[in-house]
Amino acid sequence: MLLEFTDKGIYCPPAKVYIDPWRPVSHALITHGHSDHSRWGHKYYLSTESAKPVIRHRLGPIKIETVKYGERKNIHGVYFTFFPAGHIIGSAQIRVEHQGETWVVSGDYKLEDDGLSEAFEPVKCHNFITECTFGLPVYKWRPQKEVFAEINQWWAQNKAEGKTSVLSAYALGKAQRILHHLDTSIGKVYTHGAVENTNEVIRKQGFGLPATIRIVQSIPRKEYAGQMVLAPPSALGSPWVKKFGNASLGIASGWMGLRGARRRRAADRGFVLSDHADWEGLNEAIALTGPENIFVTHGYTDIFRKWLEEQGYNACIVSTEYEGELTEMKEGAQEEEEEL
Repeated sequence: MLLEFTDKGIYCPPAKVYIDPWRPVSHALITHGHSDHSRWGHKYYLSTESAKPVIRHRLGPIKIETVKYGERKNIHGVYFTFFPAGHIIGSAQIRVEHQGETWVVSGDYKLEDDGLSEAFEPVKCHNFITECTFGLPVYKWRPQKEVFAEINQWWAQNKAEGKTSVLSAYALGKAQRILHHLDTSIGKVYTHGAVENTNEVIRKQGFGLPATIRIVQSIPRKEYAGQMVLAPPSALGSPWVKKFGNASLGIASGWMGLRGARRRRAADRGFVLSDHADWEGLNEAIALTGPENIFVTHGYTDIFRKWLEEQGYNACIVSTEYEGELTEMKEGAQEEEEEL
């Protein structure tokens, strides 16, 4: 096969490169900046232009080159093209072409245009590697316009009651998406250091984000009343939250679609919002891609593979170390250690 699944990652033998490898390799092609796909230790990295700044911010002084979306790159006779995945800013699907064989490694993706990330583009191929983080029919996202209206209404109600709205969202991707859609006429937006560090990187790229205020110890508690605070998920369970006094805690995650998820996280409100495709999105992406073979990874793999086979597809499960939203939650915790 043109692509092989190894203990280091997805490998292309003729090009001698890996895609999103989870063990150190010589040459790594990276779909996006989340830590389960973009890891430290490779000698050479290749990503999209808009993914590079945050990857370098997270990994340090790495050797990294970039390509534009749609640019066809020849590596030892194999052609690689990066297309928008719609997951977060800079995220990509990577098409691999060689001797009439075509693969697409989709990384993580969502079909709904969030207005900030580069919108998903379906890419035709023979073989499609897809996540299925939310590969169950129960996961059906409402239009984001409705979800953001709920978030803004929650904030306005909290302000009327003199409460601080503390909303958890992953430091890379989800936090910026929420910030982009917040109604800042309601009040000010304060950010945890892990979120603000990422905001600064993205602003330098030219992406317009509303004004935010980095949370520091010198800010009096009374200043937070009625305002919005964006923080990584694990901050909600830490003493850090106590600095806001009378606060309402919210969580924005696809997992909020499950009964009891909000209650287990001890939040007041749960907003169903994910940067991954829901059940319908996964099926639509596959239909638009038109593959002969589908390789499913990280998520409800057994159920999703069986469903695809019932629909007439040739599908199988591949083992990887990608974790989707679980990793995004973990890395948020790692980034905020020095802030708490």
